[in-house]
Amino acid sequence: MTRYIRRAAALCALLLVALLVNAARVQIVQSSTYDDNPANRRPTIARYGQPRGDIVVGGQPVTGSKDTGEQLRFERTYHDGPLYAPVTGFASQVYGTTGLENAADGILAGTDPMLSLLPLWNGVSRDRNPGGKVVTTLAAGAQRAAYEGLAGRRGAVAAIEPSSGRILALVSAPSYDPGELSGTNSAVTSAWDRLNGDPARPMLNRAIRQTYPPGSTFKVVTAAAALDAGVIRDLDAPTRSPDPYPLPETRISLTNEAEDCENASLRYAFEWSCNTVFAKLGVDVGLKDMTGTAAHFGFNDKGLRIPFPVAPSNFDTKLDAPQLALSSIGQFDTRATPLQMAMIAAAVAGGGSVKSPYLVERTTTSAGDTVSATSPRTLHQAMNPSTAARLREMMTDVVRKGTGKNAAIRGATVGGKTGTAQHGIGNSGTPYAWFISWVQADNALEPAVAVAVVVEDASARRGDISGGGDAAPIAKAVMEAVLRSRDGAGVRPWTGLPLGP
Repeated sequence: MTRYIRRAAALCALLLVALLVNAARVQIVQSSTYDDNPANRRPTIARYGQPRGDIVVGGQPVTGSKDTGEQLRFERTYHDGPLYAPVTGFASQVYGTTGLENAADGILAGTDPMLSLLPLWNGVSRDRNPGGKVVTTLAAGAQRAAYEGLAGRRGAVAAIEPSSGRILALVSAPSYDPGELSGTNSAVTSAWDRLNGDPARPMLNRAIRQTYPPGSTFKVVTAAAALDAGVIRDLDAPTRSPDPYPLPETRISLTNEAEDCENASLRYAFEWSCNTVFAKLGVDVGLKDMTGTAAHFGFNDKGLRIPFPVAPSNFDTKLDAPQLALSSIGQFDTRATPLQMAMIAAAVAGGGSVKSPYLVERTTTSAGDTVSATSPRTLHQAMNPSTAARLREMMTDVVRKGTGKNAAIRGATVGGKTGTAQHGIGNSGTPYAWFISWVQADNALEPAVAVAVVVEDASARRGDISGGGDAAPIAKAVMEAVLRSRDGAGVRPWTGLPLGP
């Protein structure tokens, strides 16, 4: 009898071990299979069963959560939704996540293992931590100045701190309210259909996902290539550039909007944006050095993330001579995001180095303990420091006495470059108005911000559209907002008239 009892006990023990092994297999090894099964609603219910963590700008949350009492209990809410939509994106129970809501989803949803003191135990117990916080690099005043400056027009603004790569403003217009996509009722579906059917494409993040011909703002890159290659040594020497300039191997001649461009010096050509001088410079520099310089500024980089992906800006690596001439003045197939053009201005302001742009300063637990922090890093050395110094000098001349006077700020040095980019079949489209710039307060040791602005549907007559007239005032407002936030005393706009003490 005892022998049978022992055998029964051994069998029970074996069955118990098998049961535990199977339970472990189901809960650990095959857990993802069950979690990802479309028929399993538990992960979705758990995901929306607690408030989502906040995205923070200037110490204040720009997101929240609303308790609906329904099965998917908490819906996402947004403060000033259209203002911050290009950064936050949306978090929708129906349509998923975009922007920071997607890139930092683990932190915000409370599923990131770094939020827990015992991440392995959380994986076994299926416990969910409270959602953490994402602290952005945005300057609230600069973001609002950019948004209000566009005033409902189509376009975008990107602003970067040159010394670090911190993104201080990222605006796309027209925008949308991401809160309209929160929830599960029919209004969400209607909003989705309306936003996607809108010809103005409000959900397109023009600052990082749309590329434009940069026009004359690209002449900063061409000038850098010419100076680094030694094609230009003296900013004030004649360049031996005809006006009009016959494009190599063609019967087409390139002309200028500006006057006195024939044999103009680099300084004059940059100040008044002579197409003929820069088209010839691009050919003189050559394809290898032009493509190399463009790449060092960030063109053709398919891996840039801020932390969500940025559309690569394009400078073709296979061009014949006439195509190279046109590409060197920001036309042909040359295309850039506003963020890329802000990176160019920041490289000039920052001594020639291109910093990796980033939007997230740090992530924290719900209690405020730091989970991760972003450190500045250099992507490339775009040009020699001496070349950057000469470009700063020329960009300052553009604002002081050239086409960028509308960006001047009293009490600060402003450098800029205007651009008017043709596009469409036979250049029939309304030109894009561009302005890129940087500013350094007179009492500061380094530039405060670099800005890029593009306006798609400038309101002036087609022949009167210019970066200096349409985009420069927006850049100026953003630069003033950053300066105000730094000195607390305010910066009065310069109007060209004497100001009192």
